[in-house]
Amino acid sequence: MSPIVIAIIAGVAGVLAGAVVVASVLRSAIERKAQDKLKQAEIDGETIKKEKLLQAKEKFLQLKQEHEKTVQERNNQITQAENRIKQKEQSVNQKLEETKRKENELEKRRKDLEHQLDLVKGKEEEVEKLHRKQVEQLETISGISAEDAKAQLMESLKAIARTDAMSYVKDIMDEAKISANKEAKRIVIQTIQRVATEHAVENSVSVFHIEGDEMKGRIIGREGRNIRALEAATGIEIIVDDTPEAIILSGFDPVRREIARLSLHQLVSDGRIHPARIEEVVEKVKRQVEEEIIETGKRTAIDLGIHGLHPELIRMVGRMKYRSSYGQNLLQHSREVANLCAIMASELGLNPKVAKRAGLLHDIGKVPDDEPELPHAILGMKLAEKFKEKPEVCNAIGAHHDEIEMTSLISPIVQVCDAISGARPGARREVVEQYIKRLKDLESLALSYPGVDKTYAIQAGRELRVIVASEKVSDKDAETLSLDIASKIQNEMTYPGQVKVTVIRETRSISVAK
Repeated sequence: MSPIVIAIIAGVAGVLAGAVVVASVLRSAIERKAQDKLKQAEIDGETIKKEKLLQAKEKFLQLKQEHEKTVQERNNQITQAENRIKQKEQSVNQKLEETKRKENELEKRRKDLEHQLDLVKGKEEEVEKLHRKQVEQLETISGISAEDAKAQLMESLKAIARTDAMSYVKDIMDEAKISANKEAKRIVIQTIQRVATEHAVENSVSVFHIEGDEMKGRIIGREGRNIRALEAATGIEIIVDDTPEAIILSGFDPVRREIARLSLHQLVSDGRIHPARIEEVVEKVKRQVEEEIIETGKRTAIDLGIHGLHPELIRMVGRMKYRSSYGQNLLQHSREVANLCAIMASELGLNPKVAKRAGLLHDIGKVPDDEPELPHAILGMKLAEKFKEKPEVCNAIGAHHDEIEMTSLISPIVQVCDAISGARPGARREVVEQYIKRLKDLESLALSYPGVDKTYAIQAGRELRVIVASEKVSDKDAETLSLDIASKIQNEMTYPGQVKVTVIRETRSISVAK
């Protein structure tokens, strides 16, 4: 082995021996430090333990003091409560003693009163004996008993009282008849004078003014197609004659005339006049008129101070604006009757609000959507009952033409005021009402046939236009229908001249380009 290898081995052995020595020294140092830290930790633990014990003792002493303080406060409260109870017991004992003393006094007074009552009874017996003695003496002197004398006296007084009462009653009745007649005349005359109204005369013709005659040609349209479309949509006869700057709208139904007038106004203002546009405008105007009807009903109720009307009743009141009774505007008539009823009810000391309500609604049976075969008074009463009106209002509506018995004082007032309003000179025209009824009967007769969509009586009832649904009625059926309606009119109705029946069947094919 060479000396170099030996030297290397010796160096490595020395290094290993040094590392072993260093490791041993380090381990000894680490162990000493660990023992020192352990001792220090034990010392710190003892210190913390002592501090915690001291804190626990202090906390215990504090809680003990608080508990003793609470106990002391409760003991003080109990002592105070005991003192109050003792005071109340003393007060109750005093009151009991006072009550016993008063009871003794009352008992003493009761005994004194009983003694005095016994004395009074003894005196009353003595007075009664003296009274009987005097009565016996009077009976001996007069020769009749006290009962007979009393009976004779009562009979005499009854006869005198009966005679006086009959005379008094006769005088009162005579005076009441005279004053009642005078008072009734005064109330009626004063009521009529206080309510002034215009004479209501309705026409069956409306005049539509145009700015120039050149507009008439556009309204007529090519071969009269615009006029025919407008007449078919509204049911009004449109007369275009030589009258300058005017077109005449003829029809018995004011609602239709108003719809035709407003539709013409919109068409002329817009300038687009053709059948499709006419139908569109007429439908739009119909909705506007319906809104106007409701607004008129609301405004009428507000003007008259009537509240709480059902919306359907308000709508019926608005429809009265477009109805007439013997030529008299129905809304104007109903408003007048309402005011008359309120004045007359006030004069008689009755409720004017209820009377005014009954007066306004008394003719609602003339404007229902459907018109069953019932008198308008009974129909109006049923409508009022349906919409929860008061019983006296319903009775006044049903009894104002004596269809039912009157059960309240409001009913004769409504009847009288209805007669006053209708009896004004020039207020009504019998001929107009009969004429309108004949036109309505014509339309109703044609509507009774299946497949009929609309019917319009025009030219003062000389022509009846019947519009049928094309999918339900064929061309051949239309000819048969025209003959049947004409035959039925001839057999069932009375009319002057002749009635022309025109059945209109129109077929349309509509497609939409998308």
